[in-house]
Amino acid sequence: MGGSGGMPRISTGTGDDGTTGLVGGARVPKTSPRVEAIGALDEANDALGLAASLATRAELKALLQSIQADLFTLGADLMAPAGSATLRASPAMAERLVREGDALEAALPPLRHFVLPGGTPCAAALQLARSVTRRAERAAWRAHEEEGGVAQPVLVYLNRLSDFLFLLAREENVRSGVEDKQWLGRGGA
Repeated sequence: MGGSGGMPRISTGTGDDGTTGLVGGARVPKTSPRVEAIGALDEANDALGLAASLATRAELKALLQSIQADLFTLGADLMAPAGSATLRASPAMAERLVREGDALEAALPPLRHFVLPGGTPCAAALQLARSVTRRAERAAWRAHEEEGGVAQPVLVYLNRLSDFLFLLAREENVRSGVEDKQWLGRGGA
């Protein structure tokens, strides 16, 4: 198992039988709800990486990279077998998003209509990350309901994160002087 630098090899062939390994060596089907949640979380992290690469402000880029690190923490918890005492995510992680989100929302113009995702490339990428995060949240809940053992801080963080990303997208448009495109219903924009 060791590649250079202490990391395991990327291609091991151990998953050729349709299983994947969890922390501690347990093997589960790649179609298990837990593995689906891990994959959806990985996609959310990828979408955040795209948004970070499009961010023009160093502060936003650093914030998104910090959230990416949080998602690795959540992934580590999901990689632990159900009932494991290995818990890295904490309620403080979601509480931080709520505090920062409340400050963002207070500084933004009030919402009076639904808005269509878009605006600057970074704002559009943040909206994409938001919707992928919602999918990861649904997958984590499914894993929790069907297999158990998904820690509450993981579930709460994903819920708060999608709200926070929506606010970040709006802030990005406001800072760039781009108005949110309102959805007016029945195909109108």
